[in-house]
Amino acid sequence: MIQRSKHIRQLKRLLPQFPVIGIVGARQVGKTTLARQFAAGRRRTTFFDLENPEDLARLHDPMLALKDLRGLVVIDEIQRLPELFPILRVLVDRRPLPARFLVLGSASPQLLRQGSESLAGRIHYLELPGLALDEAGITNWETLWLRGGFPQAYLARTLEQSETWRRGFIRTFLEQDLPQLGIHIEARALRRFWTMMAHYHAQVWDASEFARSFGVSDHTVRRYLDLLTHALVARQLQPWHANLKKRQIKSPKIYVADSGLLHTLLGLRTLDNLEGHPKVGASWEGFALDQVVQRLGAHPDECFFWGTHGGAEIDLVVFRGRKRLGFEFKRSSAPKITHSMRIALEDLVLSSITVIHAGSQSYPMAPRIRAVALQDLLEKVKPLW
Repeated sequence: MIQRSKHIRQLKRLLPQFPVIGIVGARQVGKTTLARQFAAGRRRTTFFDLENPEDLARLHDPMLALKDLRGLVVIDEIQRLPELFPILRVLVDRRPLPARFLVLGSASPQLLRQGSESLAGRIHYLELPGLALDEAGITNWETLWLRGGFPQAYLARTLEQSETWRRGFIRTFLEQDLPQLGIHIEARALRRFWTMMAHYHAQVWDASEFARSFGVSDHTVRRYLDLLTHALVARQLQPWHANLKKRQIKSPKIYVADSGLLHTLLGLRTLDNLEGHPKVGASWEGFALDQVVQRLGAHPDECFFWGTHGGAEIDLVVFRGRKRLGFEFKRSSAPKITHSMRIALEDLVLSSITVIHAGSQSYPMAPRIRAVALQDLLEKVKPLW
């Protein structure tokens, strides 16, 4: 078991500020384990697992079951019983407040919309990603890249067991998890879409091309993309529109959120398979981008990519306050400065550009441009505060 200390510290900071904390994340990403780690040592904690029929029966009359509880109350798989949210609003408005709530859900706040509406101003959502380099260990980055950040996939005893777990996850996610979220799309169609998306990983979204391939409307494929994004297994990196005269790209870049799932969807079982595949550079970009975002502690609405129809682009731009940070991701041991970098540096008025690469050395490349080896990421890239 990996201790997820950074997220435990976040919970300790947030819980006194909000009566309800929602931990959201993809299925099996470690939400329950995190909740138990956080609750360890607390005097009073009550757990409800809504996949357990006994716990579900205990909440047949939720007001009766919850009103007398004290301390911390953890409700796992909250998406199975969304009618609890209005009850929680009544409970957390009591004064003095006898209990605080930790609700865990395998979906984004958009899919848990009822919770956002019923508990407006009372709930704070914390998205739990897959394992990061500081949790897995920087020397294990290749294993983390290949297997992905789901704890059971990463910690499997063998590569074969990891691959078997990931195949099972994809099947269960499509056939069981999505219907429980009220999403009723044929599993085969969504699996085909997800696989096609894997082949377009790290590319700009083209709804018309996807729609032609599926023989459906642009609106339908857009709905598929949004569903996978809200279920936290896809990432849409939105474009940044600078106030320039240049024609800028206005569609998002799309990624399979977890590198291990990407490799399974592409049929890549080993590092050798991956290294020889045309998508190795795109896979590297998605993995390194995710690690940078986690390391910075950047929120989704602070992260963008930028590109023009003239060819200038930068993979990731992070804005917070006066900071404007640019990042490029190169599957190379000796990256070079590109014309695009210089254009982005000036047109976007970036504080710096950091090129994350697969080599072993970190070094300055030019004023405000530096190369950082992935193995130096934890040392060279500091969290945003």
